[in-house]
Amino acid sequence: MIKVLLLFLLLIAGIVLGPMLAGHQGYVLIQTDNYNVETSVTGLVIILILTMVVLFAIEWILRRVFRTGARTRGWFVGRKSSRARKQTKAALLKLAEGDYQQVEKLMLKNADHAEQPVVNYLLAAEAAQQRGDEIRANQHLERAAELADSDQLPVEITRVRLQLVRNENHAARHGVDKLLETAPRHPEVLRLAEMAYVRTGAWGSLLDILPAMDKVQVGDEAHRAMLQQQAWIGLMDQAMADQGNDGLKTWWKNQSRKTRHETVLQVAMAEHLIECDDHDAAQEIILDGLKRQYDERLILLMPRLKSGNPEQLEKALRQQIKTQGDRPLLNSTLGQLLMKHGEWQQASEAFREALKQRPDAFDYAWLADCLDRLHNPEEAALMRRDGLLLTLQNNPNS
Repeated sequence: MIKVLLLFLLLIAGIVLGPMLAGHQGYVLIQTDNYNVETSVTGLVIILILTMVVLFAIEWILRRVFRTGARTRGWFVGRKSSRARKQTKAALLKLAEGDYQQVEKLMLKNADHAEQPVVNYLLAAEAAQQRGDEIRANQHLERAAELADSDQLPVEITRVRLQLVRNENHAARHGVDKLLETAPRHPEVLRLAEMAYVRTGAWGSLLDILPAMDKVQVGDEAHRAMLQQQAWIGLMDQAMADQGNDGLKTWWKNQSRKTRHETVLQVAMAEHLIECDDHDAAQEIILDGLKRQYDERLILLMPRLKSGNPEQLEKALRQQIKTQGDRPLLNSTLGQLLMKHGEWQQASEAFREALKQRPDAFDYAWLADCLDRLHNPEEAALMRRDGLLLTLQNNPNS
């Protein structure tokens, strides 16, 4: 615009000054070694104006040519971007169909011109892994890492996911440890961490991420409770494997009071102690748990105990019958304990109380054994018959 204005001003100046200089044009001499150029001042001005016009014309032509080239390149780039969008949509449809070969193929076509090329390469990597082609999956993953620059989080998440698919569990655990440093509350990172820690037996690490899982609602409450229980039992297993019964009891003492009062953990600890043949310590935990809260899981462990002080167990059961009422499990368990030290009459009475509340094939069999010991074979045979009929009713196909 400025150049056009300049030309316009020169033309006006020529129109105005031309007549004024007519007859007074002056003389201009340009002399070189071989040539002499002579002209008037007016002629020189006209030559300069024409030269500028020619230069402006050349500039305009060149600008149009280069602008056309840029438009042409833009058209080609836009066409590739459009094709990339269509191919990405088609790949997503194939992903829903489970056609991973086509997913990989479509995701890679014009991937560098896609709106999110990193996403295309990551999905192509997962598709290749689904086909079992680990080499191509790694190639796509590395290309995604190159394009992601500083935002490597989605790439590393995909890398860990692929490692878990390949059962490279310790590599995946190393990866999630690094991811948790940068994204400790990322839902997908927490899900992957859960899988890696469970597979590698990293129970302490699993317990550490449970509060974060609760805050961002990864899994429901029941699932998180199950994970917590699994982690605690895993730690018990490790303590028992490393240091035996003494190490297990030391580990238990080192836990917080709140942890030691969890009924689920009391049951698990008692089972571990029974496995270690430390029945007295198991009995102590069971009785301590029942003092705080009635739980049938603790009652069910009593018959497994080889107690040196069975009177404590019987006393605890009778106390539970007083507070909880005549429950069949309590009476049946009491009968089993009484049988162990030959109190057949009391045991038979306990089994009869249990059977009054609900029929049970095991209680019929135990009552029959007691009646045999009490020299009552007729009734014992009757109890065995009732137990057999109940078994057949409950298992009609057997």
